[in-house]
Amino acid sequence: MAIADQRTTTRLTLDLWHPNCWAIEATGRTPGGVLAHAIYNSPTTEGDHPGTVQGLFTAFGDTEDDVEQLLDAIQASDHSGGLSKLQERFGRERNAPGNVVQEFFLEYDPDDMVCPTLLEHGFIHSAPVRIEDGREEWQVCFVDDRSKIQDALDGVRRDAGAEVTVDSITTTENAGGTERDRRLDTLTTQQREVFEHARAAGYYEWPRESSTRELASDLSVSKTTLLEHLRKAEAKLLNP
Repeated sequence: MAIADQRTTTRLTLDLWHPNCWAIEATGRTPGGVLAHAIYNSPTTEGDHPGTVQGLFTAFGDTEDDVEQLLDAIQASDHSGGLSKLQERFGRERNAPGNVVQEFFLEYDPDDMVCPTLLEHGFIHSAPVRIEDGREEWQVCFVDDRSKIQDALDGVRRDAGAEVTVDSITTTENAGGTERDRRLDTLTTQQREVFEHARAAGYYEWPRESSTRELASDLSVSKTTLLEHLRKAEAKLLNP
């Protein structure tokens, strides 16, 4: 019986900047961030944005004012079209950070997207894109030899005019690791940094040797941001 050819699957977290992006522009100037979920064909092709698409996004921030500033900056961008708010939700969402979140549809030019370039070079989008501080965080899979990743990244940089760095990388062939190692590989760079620092600082000792306020000060982040990353890291590490 013939055995099918098996190719390596490598998961990467990419830190990325590219030109002509309304989300990168807006988050670089205001607090809060954006999660990009899905893209749909635009129902219209008239007006200032012919051939546009509609995207579903979540704006998030620590306060309502943070979110409103972000949405205003998005609407002011030369690279965005019509914005339609959906139901506003308060409190922590399962898949959205921040204390205040606002889902919205946005019309924009697909030529400004970096996703097709990533796909062309073998990187398959595997989770919502997170945009904060003028940078995008992409969770992607590369289904080919790991040795080809660097050339593929260079192709993305060249074709999209992008800045790309690798925050984390793990390969399915690395089956010899422990269950703990595999779970740690699922954390984002920020989640792992916060979790590892909390553990090193004695946060999980009894009695605790460090408070969340002290951890936040050590990492130069707000207490809210620290707790967000820490809780998400704990959920990934502890869930069965």
